[in-house]
Amino acid sequence: MKVGFIGLGNVGGKLSGSLLRNGIDLMVHDLDPDLVAGVVARGATAASDPAAMMQACDAVITCLPSPAASAGVVGQMLPHVAPGKIWLEMSTTDEAEIKRLGAEVIAQGGAAVDCPVSGGCHRADTGNISIFAGCDRATFEIILPLLTKMGRRILHTGDLGSASILKVITNYLATANLLSCCEALVTAKGAGMDLATAYEAIRISSGTSFVHETESQVILNGSRDISFTMDLVRKDIGLFQQVADRAGIPLELNPLMISIFEDGISRYGARELSPNIIRRLEEATGLDIRAPGFPPEMTDDEPEEPGYEVTPNGPRR
Repeated sequence: MKVGFIGLGNVGGKLSGSLLRNGIDLMVHDLDPDLVAGVVARGATAASDPAAMMQACDAVITCLPSPAASAGVVGQMLPHVAPGKIWLEMSTTDEAEIKRLGAEVIAQGGAAVDCPVSGGCHRADTGNISIFAGCDRATFEIILPLLTKMGRRILHTGDLGSASILKVITNYLATANLLSCCEALVTAKGAGMDLATAYEAIRISSGTSFVHETESQVILNGSRDISFTMDLVRKDIGLFQQVADRAGIPLELNPLMISIFEDGISRYGARELSPNIIRRLEEATGLDIRAPGFPPEMTDDEPEEPGYEVTPNGPRR
């Protein structure tokens, strides 16, 4: 299978690297020629544009920053979609938009999949990230071997669009975790606690979470670097709000989180690293939430393992 990959940013660059590392015949495209050159130097070929890529490849993956960007790319590829061609959307996007674009691809005889990733850029880099996949089962069986080259745990979530719903749900939860970790760490400091001790107490307790065990570390280091920015958080929780609104769910917490990140963007800029949302509390209290011994960025120390399908089994007891 010849695979195309469009979008070589923080996540896409790492996912495409996993494909190359695992022997996939890869063609790439990005608006940044330096990003393209870096991947070509590792063995990929470059496409002149998305249309040429769809013509040349069996499957084309998009990993882009916004639904509008994906729509523009799909529009270029669409005339060249034919039976046997597959479009895989790995961006975090809107469920309604993926269904709209996917229907256009399917009408041309192709197949469409929404397959966003979850687990952090450090796990995308090692092929140990999780991948959700929304599509019909027959298409899932075709793409599963490809997805296992990029991720460890692959979950078939149901029909097209289902993966995007679950992705923004998980990003909503991660954002809530981040904001609660910020408040917990600032409160611990204000109460006179040693921050390394506070981190460990949370880590070994019922208060721990994936976000605490990763983002709290780079917060305490002071780098606040998880390769994710405030504008992307705002986009993701905004997409979650749209899902809830369409379902008639009267959310209370998410609108507050949206307002917090909008305030953070107005203060620090849209491209500020997302864990620096803690600066709002640091500035309000005059406290410095840093401690020695924590890493400046997260790395995945687990060895790369072959990916596999995860099957829902209901409650674990």
